[in-house]
Amino acid sequence: MSDTLLEINNLKTSFRIKDDYYAAVDDVSLKVNKNEVLAIVGESGCGKSALAFSLMGLHSRAKIEGDISYKGQSIANVSPSKLNKLRGNDMAMIFQDPLTALNPLMNIGDQIGEALLLHDKKLSKNARKKKVIELLNKVGIPRAEHTFHQFPHELSGGMRQRVVIAMAISNDPEILIADEPTTALDATIQAQVLDLLNELKEDMKAGIILITHDLGVVAEMADRVAVMYAGQIVEIADVHTLFASPKHPYTRSLLNSVPNSTKSKAKLHVIEGIVPSLQKLPRKGCRFSARVPWIDESVHEENPQLHEISPGHFVRCTCYEHFYFPDESKEDQRHVVS
Repeated sequence: MSDTLLEINNLKTSFRIKDDYYAAVDDVSLKVNKNEVLAIVGESGCGKSALAFSLMGLHSRAKIEGDISYKGQSIANVSPSKLNKLRGNDMAMIFQDPLTALNPLMNIGDQIGEALLLHDKKLSKNARKKKVIELLNKVGIPRAEHTFHQFPHELSGGMRQRVVIAMAISNDPEILIADEPTTALDATIQAQVLDLLNELKEDMKAGIILITHDLGVVAEMADRVAVMYAGQIVEIADVHTLFASPKHPYTRSLLNSVPNSTKSKAKLHVIEGIVPSLQKLPRKGCRFSARVPWIDESVHEENPQLHEISPGHFVRCTCYEHFYFPDESKEDQRHVVS
């Protein structure tokens, strides 16, 4: 029996701007397996959240093309009623900002209880309350019985994030999508939330899609990593391979821009330019080429494809074979390419 829970094939999500559609997610193909954390990493504006919302069917006016399969069944174009049964039950999402994800007019117990009731109409009020308190305890909220009656504004950011996680796991989903789950939290609470997600993965044997721009979180949590730039996946590898032997210029630039204890006196790399807007995004050639102007245009593919350079390690465009940082020595350049 296959361990693949979710399979994405040639997914394209386009948004209308004036009279034209522009793809924010462009020809993305990925697999998510049981008991695995797949991290999707990239700068703000690269399409990570647009991808997550596409998987959950939460875009109201986007044009979705390609296929999304859950356990071998296509869910890309299912009816709203079937999608509602799937969401929260088989697939769930932890949103980036817990304060906006929660209803300020409902207490915590009612909000989590509503998620349970939507997928089990026969659950009694007492059974529902018992289950909610169990969930609050499971995500590490102290005094769960008291928190049950509190409102979102009465909780700290870390506690609200735990409530959102409790809602997401209330029906034991097999796919959990965490969209920047630690962005607004301080370092201590962030570590606690990451530990909680790790425990849930082991406990539920779920597949987790972790969307983040924090490479430290990726190193700690991920089994595999997909690096996203300008709507495309530019590199996929297991986490150890990606950090030990990154290949794509964008991946290497990201890793080189992070402070490193072994290079405490070295100058951090600054990636030139910004992610282009949807309307100005180049649709032909290597989308990262403008941000590495010292690399000759001739080394980029006209229509960059993902190449499997070693088992499970894919890189888009052959430009990685010729990439170097301007301040690298010739010996450093040869070492990375080999």
